[in-house]
Amino acid sequence: MKKNRLIDISPFRHLYPFKSNYMDLDGLKYHFIDKGSGDPIIMIHGNPTWSFYYRNLITALSPQFRTIAVDHIGCGLSDKPDTKTYDYGLKSRINNMETLLDYLDLKENLTLVVHDWGGIIGMAYVIKYPERIKRIIIMNTAAFFFPDNKKLPVRLRLIRDICPFARIAVLGFNLFAYSALFMATRKGLSKDVKSGLIAPYNCWKNRIATLKFVQDIPLSENDPSYSLVRHVDKNLHKLSDIPMLICWGKHDFVFDLSYLAEWQRRFPDAEVHIFSDAGHYVLEDEPDKIIVLIKKFLKNHPI
Repeated sequence: MKKNRLIDISPFRHLYPFKSNYMDLDGLKYHFIDKGSGDPIIMIHGNPTWSFYYRNLITALSPQFRTIAVDHIGCGLSDKPDTKTYDYGLKSRINNMETLLDYLDLKENLTLVVHDWGGIIGMAYVIKYPERIKRIIIMNTAAFFFPDNKKLPVRLRLIRDICPFARIAVLGFNLFAYSALFMATRKGLSKDVKSGLIAPYNCWKNRIATLKFVQDIPLSENDPSYSLVRHVDKNLHKLSDIPMLICWGKHDFVFDLSYLAEWQRRFPDAEVHIFSDAGHYVLEDEPDKIIVLIKKFLKNHPI
């Protein structure tokens, strides 16, 4: 098994021209982008993306806001330790986020942008500190258990249940991150964007997070993250007074329209926009339209 391999960002540096920042997290390097000044906007990615996913949003908003985009441990330019060093569970993800925001002394007037796993990580933080949050922007994610009659897709179930072939496919051949380049988008991605999205996962050991995120999906009470998701699920209603913008890619094989319907059921006052020609990577498919909507939303809900 190969050692962790250095990540080369030079092929897509023109798309990601940001200064890197690092926080020491119990001996691990926790990478984040911190650009601009003003009211802070915190961007939380999912699996298998990283802060690169928010590059267009950082560029568009940083002239007016302080834009912060994290890389979860195991993702992006953050360290990628083995499972003996870091447990890769949801609780750790939430704690890491809280530690970073405390480190940056960001405890008021926060706007959260969440996608994929960023949804449950971000909303858990919001439920713990609702007084700190002024606006929430949601893109193809969940912060609750499966909507009625929904099940985990078979391809994710195979990975989650540690099918030997699936483990080799994810860690050995990078099929999870690689397949997302095609399955998660409707309009296709340029060569440089594909290079950027997949760059952190360039060897077996650097792909550990893409596997552990899937294995951490809670399906029963015996799963480690089940109680945390249940806590968020039961307390989401407490956030109904926070302005919310939802931008949703219609063609998402995991977070389909039933998840959007659940968000709307829980937050009927949320501003919702469905993009009929976008997939799970909605911000890749419709960056310009979403940026316009976000700027308008921020203007309409000043702090």
